[in-house]
Amino acid sequence: MVAAKILVIDDNKSVLSALEIMLQFEYQSVTTFSNPNQISSYSDLKNCDIVLLDMNFSAGVNTGNEGLYWLREIKKKAPQTAVIMMTAYGAVDLAVQALKQGATDFILKPWNNDKLLATVKSAYELRKSKQEVQQLKQKQTNLRQVINENKTTIIGKSKALREILHLVEKVAKTDVNVLVTGENGTGKELIAREVHKLSNRSNEIFINVDMGSISESLFESELFGHTKGSFTDAKEDRAGKFEAANGGTLFLDEIGNLSLQTQAKLLSAIQNKVIVRVGANKPIPVDIRLVCATNCNLDQMVADGLFREDLLYRINTIRVEVPALREREDDVLILADFYLNKFATKYGKKDLKINQAAQEKLLNYAWPGNIRELLHTIERSVILSEGTVLKPTDFLLHSNAQIGLETGPNTLEEMELLMITKALDKNDGNYSAAAEQLGISRQTLYNKIKKKAAK
Repeated sequence: MVAAKILVIDDNKSVLSALEIMLQFEYQSVTTFSNPNQISSYSDLKNCDIVLLDMNFSAGVNTGNEGLYWLREIKKKAPQTAVIMMTAYGAVDLAVQALKQGATDFILKPWNNDKLLATVKSAYELRKSKQEVQQLKQKQTNLRQVINENKTTIIGKSKALREILHLVEKVAKTDVNVLVTGENGTGKELIAREVHKLSNRSNEIFINVDMGSISESLFESELFGHTKGSFTDAKEDRAGKFEAANGGTLFLDEIGNLSLQTQAKLLSAIQNKVIVRVGANKPIPVDIRLVCATNCNLDQMVADGLFREDLLYRINTIRVEVPALREREDDVLILADFYLNKFATKYGKKDLKINQAAQEKLLNYAWPGNIRELLHTIERSVILSEGTVLKPTDFLLHSNAQIGLETGPNTLEEMELLMITKALDKNDGNYSAAAEQLGISRQTLYNKIKKKAAK
């Protein structure tokens, strides 16, 4: 027995009895009304899966207008409920009119039992399919919202940052391709997300692809998708990043890391707005907003023959150069306070403050790793803090050991400091992972950092 609710509405009580007897053996709940006016006060209408509705209720009236009226009323109150119209021979034109107004199907009187049951079953399956589609759409919407949720905000008030955000605001409403450039750690992905958030595609998905992490052999599969059996590990059909981003924004980070061969394949997809899955021949049109980012000098790479000039023209309609943190001096302490509060809350260390001398130290530092380096520096200081006031010695900076950006370390102590800093940066501040990379215990790493910070 199918767990469905059926409502039958007909002024002929013999019809009601016959349908109730037949349907009650197939469906869990069968309710009958002899007067359509009962629809107005029926509170469970939205929960009905199927309504079987007669076309005529007044004696001597065969226009079908009553049935059409109540069809519209049902659709107003329960738009997802499937309605099957019941009509006599010769009124097929009315049934067709009913279909145009939202009815799922119609049954001719007198009916064939098998055909009637088949019609009701089809209507129920259609109703369930529509429900599943609606649920999938809702899940897709919720998933987009989760994926697009930007948990990191753009913080600062410096003139350099305001100019960039003003440019982003102007560009976002268009659909032109954007190239975001800047040093490592400046927040290029945040700028790309801001472009998406302010665009007309903000309700669609934002897909982030790290081009530097994709091997050349998997490039086409990752970006364009593949069919089952197209290569050894292709156990099922899979959509690529271009398809996944269809309708939304595709962000290609570290685009300067692509080989010339993969650049050609990417250029073709961007130019034609069409991709073909690996192992397939069918072209798939894609509609994306393309944003790329790199810390490389693409103009120099073009001159050196390492980057295609035509690809640069395609991705570089608008270029947004994200300023280095040393060019945003007004934002250093703002960002430091933001991360201080964030990590103080995370690690349960309340009321932490940075004293004046430590603030001067942060302001006088060049921040070669930019905001990412500042973030890790503040997190390390919070973790290792033993009081409520952070002093200059609580901040481990490259300059503590006078390591030149170009000359490199000159002593074993400088080498050790540089290795520790690089390991922490590479592992996004994860002490356990950094310690494992360095071949020491987590506690040993803590002790070394505290020792160096005290100098």
